[in-house]
Amino acid sequence: MTKSEIIAKISEVTGLTKVETETVVNGFFATVSEALGKGETINFRGFGNFVVKHQKARYGFNPSTKEKIWINEKYKPAFRPSKTLKEKVNNNLNKS
Repeated sequence: MTKSEIIAKISEVTGLTKVETETVVNGFFATVSEALGKGETINFRGFGNFVVKHQKARYGFNPSTKEKIWINEKYKPAFRPSKTLKEKVNNNLNKS
């Protein structure tokens, strides 16, 4: 599902125009991005958590040349689904 499909679906369900819905969705993404950029965790009960994971600096290998390279530490955004969401996905896919 793409962003435009999500906007159309939300617009249909809520009765808002697509322009209004797009503004809300863009605001949501901006808020989540800003909070994660500050290292905050975002919790949605029954859905999951957006978190920032720290990856330590390490040595890796260039797959083409097999040369050993240094990879600096970095932070990655991640999503941890809730137990409720996992159960819903499994129940819906098992019905198919």
